[in-house]
Order: sequence, then structure tokens, then C-alpha cells
Amino acid sequence: MSQSAYTIRLDSNLKNQFDSLCEDFGMSATTAFSIFIRSVIRNRRIPFDIEATPTLQILSEGKAAFDEMRKTIRQNHVSQMSLDEINALINEIRRNK
Repeated sequence: MSQSAYTIRLDSNLKNQFDSLCEDFGMSATTAFSIFIRSVIRNRRIPFDIEATPTLQILSEGKAAFDEMRKTIRQNHVSQMSLDEINALINEIRRNK
């Protein structure tokens, strides 16, 4: 069977930790990657969950924060706010979630 190589770049500290852990498992990093790749192929999925906040949720939360900020401005009869004041208000809303 012919062989091919993958080359990846990662933080040296992360690599050293991974190599050390693989050694504790009694295998090389190459063996660990081979196990991962075979699992992906066999199960046709990544063997762990990979998640990110959906874009629509991020947009919805941003709009809600903006609407809350506008409501607060109206309640306090503030006609203009500095960028620092806007950021402070956004941070306050985030802390109160």
C-alpha cells in the first residue's frame, strides 16, 4: 500500500502536549491521527461535536441589545451618546444576561 503525508502547523506547546499524551497512550502522534482518520471514514462523521453559535442567533442577540440600548436612551431622554457610552451600555446588557 502506498503512503502519503499530511503536514500541519500548530503551536509548539500544543504539539509537545499532544506528543506527550500520545506517548502516555503508548502510541505515536501519527498513530493517533490514523485512528482519527479511520474513525471519520468508518462513521462518516467527526467523532466529536463541533458547534458554533448560528449566525441568525448572533444577529438576533445583537439586534436585541441595540433595541434595548435605544429604549434606554429614550427613557433617559438622551439625544446623543459617545462611542464609549454606547460600548459601556452594551457591556452592561451583556453582563446582565
